[in-house]
Amino acid sequence: MTVEQLKTAYSPCPNDTFVFDALAHGRVPGAPGLDVTFADIDVTNGMAERGEFDVLKVSYAVLPYVLDEYALLPCGGALGRGCGPLVLSREPGLDLTGRTVAVPSEKSTAYLLFRLWAADTVADGVGEIVVMPFHEIMPAVRDGKVDAGLVIHEARFTYRTYGLHKLADMGEHWENTTGLPIPLGAIIAKRSLGEQKLRLLADSIRTSVRAAWDDPEASRPYVMEHAQEMDPAVADQHIGLYVNEFTADLGEDGYAAVRGLLTRAAAEGLVPPLGPNALAFP
Repeated sequence: MTVEQLKTAYSPCPNDTFVFDALAHGRVPGAPGLDVTFADIDVTNGMAERGEFDVLKVSYAVLPYVLDEYALLPCGGALGRGCGPLVLSREPGLDLTGRTVAVPSEKSTAYLLFRLWAADTVADGVGEIVVMPFHEIMPAVRDGKVDAGLVIHEARFTYRTYGLHKLADMGEHWENTTGLPIPLGAIIAKRSLGEQKLRLLADSIRTSVRAAWDDPEASRPYVMEHAQEMDPAVADQHIGLYVNEFTADLGEDGYAAVRGLLTRAAAEGLVPPLGPNALAFP
């Protein structure tokens, strides 16, 4: 690893490899080099809390815990519409009051959206929350080990193959109650890199995103190499859902969505409150 390379971690999911392909492979002129580690989002959240890497893809839910050390980049992440987490069960229309629900992490955007939905719709509250790796959740619901499961990513496209039913769409609830896009994953970088390098990094990520849009086939080997045996058509659906205008730039609606989520979650006691300028980019 050369001195110029930034220690970077993001998931092997198609949206992240699609976004970072050109940058990770040195096809963005003048960009900083990346020393990439692949890790699921619950792992990268922990890395951020420990301050271990220079650049990380994390859940928006973890921002209140890490923004002293990291800056939120205005690009590269995942926000959107019609792409929220789902609550699944074996029985259609199951009442979740007092039920056991599996979730991928208690420090995930999916979990915050779930708690905000449950506060509005499950009057007497859900029962036990069980944290498990996201790829184990649908089999656990199918096998009756838990009553329901909160799922993310490609599970939106595959849950029917497990014989499961959609109880609720957390994104639909969020969009219906706020009118804002759904904030899912963020790109953060250490403030100690300095303003100039942070701006260069953000510009480089934007260039990488646009390069992937201009020539999607160029990124396909990288995407499929890390897509964990995912069907190519599902990988394309995944990219189409999570890589959009907010990936290139958060913009006014994107920042409003992030502030809205974290403000509501803080009001429910789920996360610490944000400082007034916590989301500002250098």
